[in-house]
This record gives sequence, structure tokens and C-alpha cells, in this order.
Amino acid sequence: MSVSTTHLSSDALLLTRETPLQRRRVRAAWLFLTPMLLCLALVAAWPLLRTFWFSLTDANLADTAGGTFVGLSNYLFHDGSNWSGILVDPQWWNAVRNTLYFTLVSVGLEVVLGLLVALLLNIQFTGRSLVRALILIPWAIPTIVSAKIWSWMLNDQFGIINHLMLSLGLIDAPLAWTADADLSMWAVIIVDVWKTLPFVTLLMLAALQMLPSDCYEAARVDGIHPLKVFWRVTLPLLMPALLVAAIFRLLDSLRVFDVIYVLTSNSSSTMSMSVYARQHLVEFQDVGYGSAASTLLFLVVALIATLYLYLGRRQMEVRA
Repeated sequence: MSVSTTHLSSDALLLTRETPLQRRRVRAAWLFLTPMLLCLALVAAWPLLRTFWFSLTDANLADTAGGTFVGLSNYLFHDGSNWSGILVDPQWWNAVRNTLYFTLVSVGLEVVLGLLVALLLNIQFTGRSLVRALILIPWAIPTIVSAKIWSWMLNDQFGIINHLMLSLGLIDAPLAWTADADLSMWAVIIVDVWKTLPFVTLLMLAALQMLPSDCYEAARVDGIHPLKVFWRVTLPLLMPALLVAAIFRLLDSLRVFDVIYVLTSNSSSTMSMSVYARQHLVEFQDVGYGSAASTLLFLVVALIATLYLYLGRRQMEVRA
């Protein structure tokens, strides 16, 4: 018993001991990763640290070098009678609510519709290649351009959307899509879904074409209903691709700025965290306060992304 135990322990020691070849591979990996890490430090880490430093000062846009250190006053400050700072600003929390609402609705619609469109494009039919190429057009158009096009289409006086709805008898009077507080957020969501739906569809279509065909052949032979095959076979196999598409769109939606600013500018009904930070940084020229808003935006994005990845990994481990 002791001899076998000795052999097992020695084998385990050999397995855990790093060989010269493994050390060379690790050094080579770090050698190849170093330029990328340096680039990330220059284009990402340094601006982020600089923004965090500005959030601790009272710098303004006219003289960023002349700002003095004020600590956490831009975030929260008590002068003896009142609280001030971004964390007690109702407009900031309104921007947080708008951003989260926009993210949940738009990402949810994009994932569901993207999966449905990918399932349709995965079917054999005449002209499928042409349809696949055409569906990528919204994704190819720059966001600023597409948002400006939609702002004209949604115009309450001469927009084609109102004209078509009036012609079909769906509405009695033109709708102010981008000016009405009850409609503006949905107008932004519609434009964002139209713009980014091809991205999710492309990921889903690529994942569908990589699924093993033997599972479907066996289900067809056994006479299993297609809906049951979808829920029991297709959807579980597509879950990794769905998580990738959702996390990419989640990160983009939380940082949304361009489509909202072009369509509704600084409207409080659609103001996102990015629009809020830009307003204080550029229009109010308060670099310290705007940097504090940008820092909080980064923390919110990082927190939600980390939580989403953690839950997704736990779900994949449970399924495995």
C-alpha cells in the first residue's frame, strides 16, 4: 500500500511540476501579449485613471490644469445643512433608470428577434444569400447617419412614418415621436433595435450552422415535434452564442450616447448616463462633475458586466 501511494504521489508531483517546455511557452505567451497590454494601458488605463483624477478635482473645461483637489465632493458632499453631489442628484438617477430601461428592453428585443430572424435565414429558400446580404445593411450604416435618417422619418410634420400610419388609419393625428415624453424612449429603442439586430442575427446564424446535424436527424426519425426539438436541442446548444451576443449588446447599450443624443438631444425622458456626463462636461464645462459621472458610468458597466458573466458561467456549469 505504501509503495503504490509513493508512486501515486511521485506521479502527481511530476504532473504538477512545470517543465522547461511549458516555461518557454509561458514566456513566449507573455512576450506576445506585452505589446497588446502596453497599448491597452495607453488607450484605456491611462484615460480612465485621468478621468478618475479629474473627478476628485473642481477642474473646468477652460482650465483643466488649474483644478484643485476636492476629494469626493463631486460624488457626495455635506455642507452642514444640505447634501450635494452626483449621488443625490435626481437627474443622475433618472439617467440611470433610463439607461437600465433602455438596455433591458432593447437587448431583450434584439436577442429574441435576432434568434427568430436567424432561424428563418437558416432555412433553405430561393434568394437566401441575397436576403442575408441585405439584412446586414442597417449594421453597416454608421449610427449617427442611421439616427439622423430615422429622426427625419419620425418627424411629426413631414415624417414618412406618420404619413404611412395616417394613410392606414392607425392614428388620427401625427405623433411627435421624438418630442413626446411617452413615445421618445420607444422611438430610441426602435432605432437601436433596427440598427443592431443584424449583429445578433449574424452571431445566431453562425452558431446555428455549427450545430451537429445528427441530433436533428435522430429527432426526425423518432418523430419528435419541431418545437420540442427547438426547446430541448437547439436552444441549449445556442446558449453560449446567446450569452456572447447578449453581453456584447449589454455593454454597448449601457454606454449608449449617439442614437439618443441625435434623436432627442438632452431630453430628460431619454437622457442616458453618457448624455448626462456629456452635458456636465461640455455644456456646463464642469470637468470634475462630468468626470465623476463618467467614473460612475464605468463602475456601473463593470459591475453589471461582471455579474452577468458570473451568472452566465454558473449557468453553463450547471448545464454541463
